[in-house]
Amino acid sequence: MALPMTEKRPLTYAPMTYKDAGVDIAAGNALVKAIAPLARATARPGADAELGGFGGFFDPKAAGYKDPLLVAANDGVGTKLKLAIDTARHDTVGIDLVAMCVNDLIVQGAEPLFFLDYFATGKLENGVAARVVAGIADGCRQAGCALIGGETAEMPGMYAPGDYDLAGFAVGAVERGEQLTGADVAPGQLLIGIASSGAHSNGYSLIRRILAQAGADLAAPAPFDANRSLAEALLEPTRIYVKPLLPLIRGGHIKALAHITGGGFLENIPRVLPEGCRALVAAPQLPPLFDWLRGQGGVAAGEMARTFNCGTGMVLAVDRAEADGVIKALADAGERADVVGEIIAGTRGCDVHGAPGQWGEAAAWTASHDA
Repeated sequence: MALPMTEKRPLTYAPMTYKDAGVDIAAGNALVKAIAPLARATARPGADAELGGFGGFFDPKAAGYKDPLLVAANDGVGTKLKLAIDTARHDTVGIDLVAMCVNDLIVQGAEPLFFLDYFATGKLENGVAARVVAGIADGCRQAGCALIGGETAEMPGMYAPGDYDLAGFAVGAVERGEQLTGADVAPGQLLIGIASSGAHSNGYSLIRRILAQAGADLAAPAPFDANRSLAEALLEPTRIYVKPLLPLIRGGHIKALAHITGGGFLENIPRVLPEGCRALVAAPQLPPLFDWLRGQGGVAAGEMARTFNCGTGMVLAVDRAEADGVIKALADAGERADVVGEIIAGTRGCDVHGAPGQWGEAAAWTASHDA
């Protein structure tokens, strides 16, 4: 039985293209060409940092490793991106992206080897994307890792005009048997805190709520730092701790590391403690940024401690006899560090004490978290 022929109707509209749908392949290719020199500038032994292939190669043997364990981490920048977008300051959030990944590698004792990024937006604006990727390349140079690839996704209808999102992926290596697991932490050891550069990339949903409630002018001088705008202070990039810490780790001077992100001391230090060890922390005085946020938002001490790093970006567990030497080595590397607590025998967890007057309360306070 013969099938009826489908009636052919003349086209009443112009043929469609991908660009008509909002995706500009040529713009994407132009971006890759523009950022290729940035990637090449991050080349290191083991990676040539060329872009454009379907995947990026890395040779651990060429990097000097004999029997490496690979360690992987991924993260984003969170709603700090919204501040960057609203103020058209796109140059440093790439550093944040790298920092949040590589700081999680170094706490395992791993040297970051390579990094890949994911940039997603509704409409590609090469000027913005190139500035973001330049920040990513800067972060990779600070961490000593190679930017070996990434993905740029143009997705019309998924993002509001001007918005974008970032994700980062990092891989590091540590020789087998030299990894930091927390197994060597023991009562009697001291905790050393390294200063943060600001809020890093945590707590920005609360920060933005505080800014809105206070009617803060991001372009005005920061109330706690007259030498820069409030936007500049809040967008200060996350500190990358890799290069100051790697020699100390390889020298056997550090027993464990905790990256202080969202959750503060309470949530992060117990992650590197073995059973039978408890951390006692004397919270340092709040830096001006955090004191201003606390006051503007009426944020309770315990909420501050669970939301922000409160001025400490990394905590090290070290033998008591090593503490002075570790602090000096960190100072020589440009880091501000001091003893913030100790390890005692007890249930796995953390107690934090704030001195009277430093945390906006009349008396010392204690918060506990049993992991």
